Amino acid sequence: MSANMYQLLAIIIYMLAMLAVGWYAFVRTSNLTDYMLGGRSLGPTVTALSAGAADMSGWLLMGLPGAIYLSGLVEAWIAIGLTMGAYLNWLLVAPRLRVYTQVANDAITIPSYLDNRLRDNTKLIRIASGIIILVFFTFYVSSGMVAGGKFFDSSFGYDYHTGLLLVSSVVVAYTLFGGFLAVSYTDFLQGLTMFIALIAVPIFGLFLTGGLGETIDSIKAVNPEHLSLLPATATATAIISSVAWGLGYFGQPHIIVRFMAISSVKETKQARRIGIGWMMLSLFGALATALVGVAYYQQQGSVLKDPETVFIVLGQILFHPFIAGVMLAAILAAIMSTISSQLIVTSSALVEDIYKALFNKTADDKHYVFAGRMAVLVVSIIAAILAWNPDSNILSLVGFAWAGFGAAFGPIILLSLYWRKLTNYGALSGMVTGAVTAFVWGKVEMLSSALYEIVPGFIVCLLVAIVVSVVTYKPNREIEEEFNRTEQLLKEER
Repeated sequence: MSANMYQLLAIIIYMLAMLAVGWYAFVRTSNLTDYMLGGRSLGPTVTALSAGAADMSGWLLMGLPGAIYLSGLVEAWIAIGLTMGAYLNWLLVAPRLRVYTQVANDAITIPSYLDNRLRDNTKLIRIASGIIILVFFTFYVSSGMVAGGKFFDSSFGYDYHTGLLLVSSVVVAYTLFGGFLAVSYTDFLQGLTMFIALIAVPIFGLFLTGGLGETIDSIKAVNPEHLSLLPATATATAIISSVAWGLGYFGQPHIIVRFMAISSVKETKQARRIGIGWMMLSLFGALATALVGVAYYQQQGSVLKDPETVFIVLGQILFHPFIAGVMLAAILAAIMSTISSQLIVTSSALVEDIYKALFNKTADDKHYVFAGRMAVLVVSIIAAILAWNPDSNILSLVGFAWAGFGAAFGPIILLSLYWRKLTNYGALSGMVTGAVTAFVWGKVEMLSSALYEIVPGFIVCLLVAIVVSVVTYKPNREIEEEFNRTEQLLKEER
């Protein structure tokens, strides 16, 4: 059997396993809450690893190693910022959001939580939130499909579009039928696969490059500043832009929805420890993989055609073809876990926050579950059209969507959880201005090259939300009671 056949066999086994999990979840899904939020029944380990896998995507195994390979450890500031942001997200948002979404009329999506929390009778918050989620997640899903196409192109020499369609078809199938449970369970398995692969490749790679000392010498031979966090070429704004990625966590619907689904507040602490441990080791593995790749190609006197494929190439060089196929499955795991998480959140926004709120309030759950599945299909088709260009850059697509969510939702989520006086008009104004600022800033080359768009977007959203809330605030007994009840339940559960 050829090397390609061994690798394809591993990929086929992996994809069949994901479809089997999707079928299992389909059998367990009986109503809209099950489909959108898994019945709030996730344990800490599944919550932590599914949140991590949903977060990292193909960026962890392709985008980040590619950036480190090209520019050195100066790109690690993104990883540092993300780790800080993820920790604060678990600490500040997870426990309060778990309680508050249940207190606020058992909200199952972020837009419905904001609508219920702020008593927005106009429904404008739900509609605006749904539109923002739809726009930015379509770009985000598209980035995952680009990664899938590149994966099959670089791994097996398949046509980019064939790979894109294959990955998209499998992930859409298990998401469409299994809903949130399928997404969470597959993300858990995918998180484990990613973790093992990211630890194995750099460890075995060091043997290939002659050990730690030889590897470091080879990297320095390429560029003496490649191992420096602060090379001479680094600027303060570039480092701020990289660290600012951490701000995005507070507003990522596909990540914070996991906090709403965990079975109890008590388990958020254990989930935080598992999640941050997984993240730190995985990020370190991604950085190390890139550096080992730099050393290997320096020693070989050759050039890697596409730096974003360094993990793929090393896996194929280091391991038996079947094990290399498992390593390749880790990339598929990263890609597919994020696509599926984003699709289910986009589906919930379209159905729960736009369609259900505006057009059809009386149908039964079966109708809405069907509508959710159709929403998954439509968004997938649009994202595939956007991803059809094989020259699309994964990191730039992810960065644009990440900034949009962080700027639109991050400050609003934090204020809604910790500030009683946030009003519906303040939240709506902040959300829209934050999203527009990030969108426009990101599309103007002169601005985006100077400072990552999440920074001005986040600041504008926060300031506008506070100012408008102060001007429009009126005491509301129901809001006060819910806020106090949330505080009380948090004390009791802790």
